[in-house]
Amino acid sequence: MTRLTEVRGALLGIEAATVRFGGRPVLDAVGLDVAEHEIVCVLGPSGSGKSTLLRAVAGLQTLDAGRVQLDGRDQSGVPAHRRGVGLMFQDHQLFPQRDVGGNVAFGLRMHGVPKGEQGVRVRELLELVGLPGAASRAVASLSGGEQQRVALARALAPRPRLLMLDEPLGQLDRSLRERLVVELGQLFRELGTTVLAVTHDQGEAFALADRVVVMRDGRIAQSGTPLEVWQHPADEFVARFLGFDNVVEATVSGEVADTPWGKVPVSEEAPQGPGTLLIRPAGVRLVAPADGLRCTVAARTFRGTHVAVQLQPEDAPPLEAACALRDAPEPGDEVGVEFDAAEIVVLGAPSAA
Repeated sequence: MTRLTEVRGALLGIEAATVRFGGRPVLDAVGLDVAEHEIVCVLGPSGSGKSTLLRAVAGLQTLDAGRVQLDGRDQSGVPAHRRGVGLMFQDHQLFPQRDVGGNVAFGLRMHGVPKGEQGVRVRELLELVGLPGAASRAVASLSGGEQQRVALARALAPRPRLLMLDEPLGQLDRSLRERLVVELGQLFRELGTTVLAVTHDQGEAFALADRVVVMRDGRIAQSGTPLEVWQHPADEFVARFLGFDNVVEATVSGEVADTPWGKVPVSEEAPQGPGTLLIRPAGVRLVAPADGLRCTVAARTFRGTHVAVQLQPEDAPPLEAACALRDAPEPGDEVGVEFDAAEIVVLGAPSAA
């Protein structure tokens, strides 16, 4: 069973959750706990099982084995509408025939909240999500970001014990996503909302989450704080999923690793023997051609905060370096490379994938 994180007093407990489609496990004995007031983001490529996990917790997908607990109560056989969880989808799924207020009040009506109280709650929520006075607006008149806020207010209206988000910002443009993900994190922490979100966007997850869970082929590959996962990927799969390409097999002896790029420094705590080495682009330092591993600049790409420089050594795999725009060499230039041990991570045994 994949159970990488135990949380005492967990609001949500997932134990050996298994779902099979056509005999193939889409969730493979997954175990995960989410503490009250914690924000957990599940990351993974398409087909990794992250959305199926969310649907299983919500009661929209039956488990073939295992169980889901909320507040210590087994949810087997409990229908979705009785689990007390909120669910917000990527496409928002607003009711076009209802105005904004009608959409937000929908869950309140389903829970039998008196009409007068519904109006007060709708006004509070619209103010909370940055849409004061918008109750009478038509859904069709809203921008994508405004629709996302209405969907969030609707999901929060019944005060769910657990709020689940399925690619909530996936349809929005990049600048709007980056702004809203910060606002969402602030809002959830202000409200003390417990959140389980799934996304394929690493930046979104790292900006929002208290804890990141990376999934692969229906199992949990790694679980930890955003900083832990970023600084110490569990294996080659996680490293490459996070966008790191400087990954090679290596053999560590002492504080040196023997790699296709020559001998590179590693920390004194690095695991010894054969394994997989990650060199972050920030750890690839450009120097004079005579002073390091000789490379040709194959390409460079402006990334906003830095320039990604693609390097090709003579008899070794390509390397990516990160440097400031003013320092970036031109394609075709000859440069030397040195390595910074602080940006080098020994991941463990070579990946079988």
